Amino acid sequence: MESVDAVVIGAGVVGLAIARELALQGRETLILETAAAIGTGASSRNSEVIHAGIYYTPGSLKARLCAAGRERLYHFCAERGIAHRQLGKLIVADRTELPVLQQLALNARSNGVELEWLDAGAARALEPALSCAAALHSPLSGILDAHGLMLALLADAEAHGATLACRSTVTRLIAEERGIAIAVNGGPPGLRARRLINCAGVQAPAVARLIEGFPAEHIPPAFLSKGNYFALRGLAPFRRLIYPVPEPGGLGIHLTLDLAGRARFGPDVEWLEQCDFNVHPGRSAAFYAAIRRYWPALEDGALEPAYAGMRARIYGPGEAPADFRIDGVAQHGVTGVLNLFGIESPGLTASLALASEAVSRIG
Repeated sequence: MESVDAVVIGAGVVGLAIARELALQGRETLILETAAAIGTGASSRNSEVIHAGIYYTPGSLKARLCAAGRERLYHFCAERGIAHRQLGKLIVADRTELPVLQQLALNARSNGVELEWLDAGAARALEPALSCAAALHSPLSGILDAHGLMLALLADAEAHGATLACRSTVTRLIAEERGIAIAVNGGPPGLRARRLINCAGVQAPAVARLIEGFPAEHIPPAFLSKGNYFALRGLAPFRRLIYPVPEPGGLGIHLTLDLAGRARFGPDVEWLEQCDFNVHPGRSAAFYAAIRRYWPALEDGALEPAYAGMRARIYGPGEAPADFRIDGVAQHGVTGVLNLFGIESPGLTASLALASEAVSRIG
């Protein structure tokens, strides 16, 4: 049986960041990815936003790793020539939502993120097309080329000896005294890893259930929360990201800009029983209504279906948002196994800090 020091399951942005961290430490690392290419899941189906750290519960992993990851991510992008822009964002509210906006400002401050409170006139001075009673200005927010980031992470990992194996679906896992035996694509277990890092995103709970003898009580349920996006035909009259106040299950249908200045709106929240990446045109009515609350001049027919992503949720509709879970032997008792559960937003922003945290826990 072939042996390797570490196997990372999943070649999304977090899996690649972890593989890079392991390889930089001189550990022989293999990345197993079901798809034919890296980053085909949530890592390429999101808003490509660098988050400041406004929304997350103070002291949580999401709050701590978002803040640390944001600084490292800006530095990494600048150092490696990865396209990005710190353009800032406005979180807007109507009069009925002002208490929510005030609470967001307090939460952000607890996370070490200072926001500027703008009245309606000051907000319109920055973005004349905007309609709101007040807004919070977050200068630390930005956008990046997520695929460029993943290519840079993979390049670093491979330059230090890591190997990527695409079209490699893990089908059986056996915890043994000398490590984890791994079967791929339905074959017999032909690989043993001293350390197994499960970064399978939406499929992470299903991968954990493949580990024979793994305690089931340490595997959370998986919920499919789809986020649909619509693109704007033509140019938007905004230079910054525009967010409403958060809604149950998400941050609201917001306006994001790509690096070419094109605008898209989303994601909404659609709970599903099975994966479906089709964007149904009929959902545009809710998008028009939500967007016109802060951009009344949006014209009929201006939106077209773009793409959809699936959040790696470990909590269901109506439940409080769960924190990131980085579960090692201290949590579940199985030596050599590290499961990452619930790595949704701000996972992209936090990726480099998440990688350091995860590798510190695997030993």
